[in-house]
Amino acid sequence: MKELIFSRIFLSLILLSSFSPAIARGGELTSLSSGLRNISYAGSTRRLFQENQSQSSVDKAHGYMTNADLEKAIMEFARRCSNISRIYSIGKSVNGVPLWVIEISDKPGKEEAEPAFKFIGNVHGDEPVGRELLILLANWICDNQMKDPLARLIIQNVHLHILPSMNPDGFSIKRRGNANNIDLNRDFPDQFSPLNDDEDMRQPETRAIMNWLKEIHFTASASLHGGALVANYPWDGTPDRKSHYFSCPDDETFRFMASTYSRSHYNMSLSTEFQGGITNGASWYPIYGGMQDWNYIYAGCFELTLEISDNKWPDAKELPIIWEYNRMSMLNLVASLVKTGVHGRIFSSDSGRPLPGFIMIKGINYTVKAGRAFADYHRMLAPEGKYQVVATVPGYKLKTTSIWLGAEATTVDFILDPEVTPGDGKLLKSICDCNNEREARRVLAGFFWGPHLEIYFVLAVILAFLCILLQRRIKSNLSRSRQITKRSIVV
Repeated sequence: MKELIFSRIFLSLILLSSFSPAIARGGELTSLSSGLRNISYAGSTRRLFQENQSQSSVDKAHGYMTNADLEKAIMEFARRCSNISRIYSIGKSVNGVPLWVIEISDKPGKEEAEPAFKFIGNVHGDEPVGRELLILLANWICDNQMKDPLARLIIQNVHLHILPSMNPDGFSIKRRGNANNIDLNRDFPDQFSPLNDDEDMRQPETRAIMNWLKEIHFTASASLHGGALVANYPWDGTPDRKSHYFSCPDDETFRFMASTYSRSHYNMSLSTEFQGGITNGASWYPIYGGMQDWNYIYAGCFELTLEISDNKWPDAKELPIIWEYNRMSMLNLVASLVKTGVHGRIFSSDSGRPLPGFIMIKGINYTVKAGRAFADYHRMLAPEGKYQVVATVPGYKLKTTSIWLGAEATTVDFILDPEVTPGDGKLLKSICDCNNEREARRVLAGFFWGPHLEIYFVLAVILAFLCILLQRRIKSNLSRSRQITKRSIVV
């Protein structure tokens, strides 16, 4: 009997040792291993780690900022770096915690013909590393604004928005979901799943993000997660719900963006599990209702999901080294908005005013919208390639130009001609033309029929009197002229 018991125990140990680490995007799953870490695992196998269940919640959170600490750090940053920043909230969590955002720019809060980038941390409550790193990033840019070229480039050419914590309630209870126990990275509208189509059913944190992107047109963004070490890019899901590579229209551009992060990282690109330290989300494992795909489809924003730490909740003592490993990756990803791609503005040839139109790349089924105020566009593209760029505006002739995009960014401004109607040769009026013409009529009518009416009546009476005098003088001169003529004829 004892031999049978020992043999079963021995067999169980063999089976347990044969399990491979579980895969987790943003901490979706956790491995059977615990207590081990592999931060500098150059070339070795990635391992995911569950929190040590023997540790208390207090021990796990020791050294991390509480929500109150985080808010205090944000306000302190605003006070210390007021010349390059502003603080605003995009909404509140289920429990009423403000979702604070830091904007960094040389003209914070003002719309410019510049690209905008956003970082979002703590999407999952039990992945707090991102919120710590984003505060460190903001302070690093502030501290180095006068001495580091990369910091100056970002401040002067990009509007950087940082949301350190999207899920403060989940962080407080040290749980993946929010206060309603909903996974916020499964709560967005999805192209393959109709489950999230009811806006009233979405969480307040999700709605806050969606409304945020209605107000600000972000060119690109990234969310910070934990539980792996890889840069993940769209698509996240597949039509058949099976795990396989499923590319989006801008697959090459996303691979370039993900590689920009991975190659700048201390060891992400050395992964033996993910070639080059990057992965297509659907190839890893499909998810639905993710924030990454929603950004690209519905908001015109190129977003990455960055897994920045093998351990979802590492000891706080490891945060400085994790920050150093990710610092250049975060900076270079933001800087890539102005260092690469094609940028420019769209104008009207007849008036010279900006036209908020659209930019397309032939062969890529995706449209980028130009800004409303300055008609500026910022189109992310993989470098070292030939592209045909097309600008379109309703009521204007489209224009196409070919570019060779090298390692640096290219600027292309478009001047579009109004369309002509087929029959009478008249120019078609664009929507902007009609609005401007109606406004001109309104202003003109207000000017003539406003408080100036009495003045114009007096002037009209004087003018009429002068006309009568002039007519009498003309008749008198004409009568004399006839008399002189008669005299000349009479002999």
